[in-house]
Amino acid sequence: MAKDSASETGRPELRVLRQDKWDVWYDTLVRAFGGVPEAAEERELWNALTEIDRSIGAWDGDACVGTAGAFSFRLTVPGGAAVPAAGVTMVSVAATHRRRGVLTSMMRRQLDDVREWGWPLAVLTASEPEIYGRFGYGVGTFQVSTEIDTTRVRLSVPPGTDDVRLRYAVPADVLDVCEALYARKVTERPGMIARLPGWERLGVHDPESEREGASPLQCVLAERDGEVVGYARFHVKPEWDGNGPKGAVRLRDVQALDPAAQAALWRFLFGIDLTSTVKAYARPVDEAWQYQVSDIRRCAVRVRDALHVRLVDVGAALAARTYQAPVDVVFDVEDAFCPWNTGRWRLSGDAKGASCERTADAADLSLSIRELGAAYLGGVSLAALGAAGRVRELRQGALGEASVGFASAVAPWLPHGF
Repeated sequence: MAKDSASETGRPELRVLRQDKWDVWYDTLVRAFGGVPEAAEERELWNALTEIDRSIGAWDGDACVGTAGAFSFRLTVPGGAAVPAAGVTMVSVAATHRRRGVLTSMMRRQLDDVREWGWPLAVLTASEPEIYGRFGYGVGTFQVSTEIDTTRVRLSVPPGTDDVRLRYAVPADVLDVCEALYARKVTERPGMIARLPGWERLGVHDPESEREGASPLQCVLAERDGEVVGYARFHVKPEWDGNGPKGAVRLRDVQALDPAAQAALWRFLFGIDLTSTVKAYARPVDEAWQYQVSDIRRCAVRVRDALHVRLVDVGAALAARTYQAPVDVVFDVEDAFCPWNTGRWRLSGDAKGASCERTADAADLSLSIRELGAAYLGGVSLAALGAAGRVRELRQGALGEASVGFASAVAPWLPHGF
């Protein structure tokens, strides 16, 4: 990690976080996000998950005025490899110290550190998406939220759905089983995160203060021939009016090993007694239920940004993934914030592997590091970025060739926040 530094311009000093300063550091973060105290169990959870030596604070004397951290993630990329990635998190600047370069200095320090650690990627979720583009992050994944009117929407299920058996289970009692199933799913979809020890607690974290009148967390397992092939975690919020019950199912997570198990779980959610709505958040944009419902208009589908991706080492990052069609293209990359990436890179690869090295050859495509980050996981088309004027084609046909190669057969998806 880079050395601690104090700016000669009077900016706050950046320091690596110490465990005995965590409470002060975290209180600075909470205040920046509105100042509403969290439940004690949630605070304890984030204390346990914080990687102290990968976190920094900005200090003005004895006052903490800025925070930033990183988690040691392994991110699935196209082809199924798990690539080291810094999960940038807990970023805040005190309102008293805005427009003094605090955020820029923390982002500068953090990306220098990530490069020193030898990680080719940094990723984050943004409270305000416009903030991070200037630091080279591009929106690489999107997510769907939905409110399905289950009184008017029917679900068409595939053969084999009736062979799946469902049973209720106490969420904490089957945590290991659910985590093992999740681990089997991680390599199947770009953007998914291999969970480190301790992160499984997020799946059953259930403070009463966040339920908004809904039930404690419930869990249903899907089984076939004695094997667990899926699970759903959810809350039920009872509600009545003069016409009768109109409760809502609030889905926390659903994972399944095959289409029949997935359909069985969604059919169950649609049919829970005394409810008329299924509310789901942060789901994959290509999830199967969207093609099984009888009326997509009554599902109130909304799409928004999710994971923002930044290539810290262009060569290593592009060589770490595979390409669904052969590519041989020279990128002219502009990266003002991490100038070590600036220049021309030749990417050659296919579905078996890839290499990416510096070159003096003429460029085929010109773009900034932000566009490479957006396209990296295969969910954002280079051709679409070209149509927006953000990728410039220098060799005729190169944009189409690269777009096909970069695409992913399944949409990238971030399964949970951090």
